[in-house]
Amino acid sequence: MNAPIRNRFAALLLAFTAASLGALPDQTRAEDIDPAVAEIQHRWEVIQYQTPAKEKRASFEALAEQATTLATTKPDRPDALIWEGIVLSSLAGEKQGLDKLSALGLIKRARERYENAIRIDAAALNGSALNSLGVLYAKAPGWPLSFGDKVKAEENFQAALQRNPAGIDPNYFYGEFLLDQGKAALAIEHLERALKAPPRPGRQIADEGRRKEVMALLEKARAKIK
Repeated sequence: MNAPIRNRFAALLLAFTAASLGALPDQTRAEDIDPAVAEIQHRWEVIQYQTPAKEKRASFEALAEQATTLATTKPDRPDALIWEGIVLSSLAGEKQGLDKLSALGLIKRARERYENAIRIDAAALNGSALNSLGVLYAKAPGWPLSFGDKVKAEENFQAALQRNPAGIDPNYFYGEFLLDQGKAALAIEHLERALKAPPRPGRQIADEGRRKEVMALLEKARAKIK
């Protein structure tokens, strides 16, 4: 890989962080998710929002093994596929500074999991696979390094919002996408909607962490239009 391509590769991956990749499912009912998947979900939340930074990579690596094993044994469960994709994406965010090729491999695997979940049931976990796939298309480097595509990101975000218009995650990530596209006013609308999202049962850690992210991004967006 020559120097210009290598530098571009590093710059693009630098923005591809675990915080941006953790598109949490916005399920609202306990029966929506398999108990074994719920365990992975909870462990993800603890690692993402409560684990020291220096311990996150190893923690996500262990969780990725568990998530992959579960999804392999339950290939027809979209919730298992979605959560495997989320864990793989988060691990990619932890690896991007040290092992960029491995990080790209992980997000490609995550995309496959989301696509499989959508084929089974696009409405699973309130359309979370669509939202998570939108994040990947928005954040991944474009061709020839990877599959990033702003048009496909927009399509998936819109599809996710159609299924869950009041959800905290689809509004947060679409707001982030809009802000990156220079559409601060519209981004603010979605970020404010994210703050008004109802709490998710059993998701206190995730809700608290995401709301902090929403408020930080909202402050940034408001500064753009002053």
